[in-house]
Amino acid sequence: MNPFPYAEDKNKRYHSWNFALRQEFGEKIFKVPIDAGFDCPNRDGTVAKGGCTFCSVSGSGDMIVAPEAPLPEQFEKEIAMMHKKWPQVDKYIVYFQNFTNTHAPVAVIRERFEQVLTLPGVVGISTGTRPDCLPEDVVDYLAELNQRFYLWVELGLQTTFETTSNTINRAHDYQTYLDGVASLRKHNIRVCTHLINGLPGETIEMMQENVRRTIQDSDIQGIKLHLLHLMRNTRMLRDYHEGRLQLMRRDTYVSLICDQLEMIPPEIIIHRLTGDAPWDSLVGPMWSLKKWEVLNEIDQEMLRRNSYQGKFNVRKEPVNAADRHAL
Repeated sequence: MNPFPYAEDKNKRYHSWNFALRQEFGEKIFKVPIDAGFDCPNRDGTVAKGGCTFCSVSGSGDMIVAPEAPLPEQFEKEIAMMHKKWPQVDKYIVYFQNFTNTHAPVAVIRERFEQVLTLPGVVGISTGTRPDCLPEDVVDYLAELNQRFYLWVELGLQTTFETTSNTINRAHDYQTYLDGVASLRKHNIRVCTHLINGLPGETIEMMQENVRRTIQDSDIQGIKLHLLHLMRNTRMLRDYHEGRLQLMRRDTYVSLICDQLEMIPPEIIIHRLTGDAPWDSLVGPMWSLKKWEVLNEIDQEMLRRNSYQGKFNVRKEPVNAADRHAL
């Protein structure tokens, strides 16, 4: 018997994104990635130049089908591809994925977002951004969207350690992240935090600590756990060639993910446990290309342990967003 209450089947022992969407909408939903043409303050000189050392030239949008096309056309091309596998799906969450999707005047953000939010079948929005790109007027617009749509704001944190953050040229500190979450939660906006496992210099214990701190310190409703993909034409490639970066083994990653899941409260939605990367630009780990095999191994390891998400819950009491903001 599966002891986990947020499970879509007997094999899942964590609160999956797919399960959460079926609970919310009663059916399968597509998350449709698009490139809205935003830049990043860590590339254009606003806070730094060069970007995070792991970031490719497409800003995490390597898998988008037609990034140069007008936004409605991008949307249509993406869902046309998805419909080849799931032709019956007719509701969509637009995912503003590439770079920093709140790094612009609010009038520009509004104009680009609204182009696709009125398209047939759109029921939700997910926007990727940085915690240092949430000025008050932008948060007010997000709060407005939160009244109109099912909204998630995905905040790139990647690590809670300042030494690592400096190594990867993140160009903001942990407190900025905490402040960003608090400003969103004042409006009851759902927050999904991104963390990367396998960054240069981080031990297994540090990766576990990243999850513990994030859960204990911030009022988040979702989390993405990424494997570090080492990509060609990134600054991090130098770290690898000079011996400062060791790529994770598959068995180590699976074990770590299970450790992290055990720490995460069961109500927090797991948006991702690994990631996608184009094979022709991936340096490693090459085993990551077999995404479904990795996910199946995570399921098998949780079953072998007789474990589940939140078994060793590190958040004993819910975080009070208002109190956290006041600190």
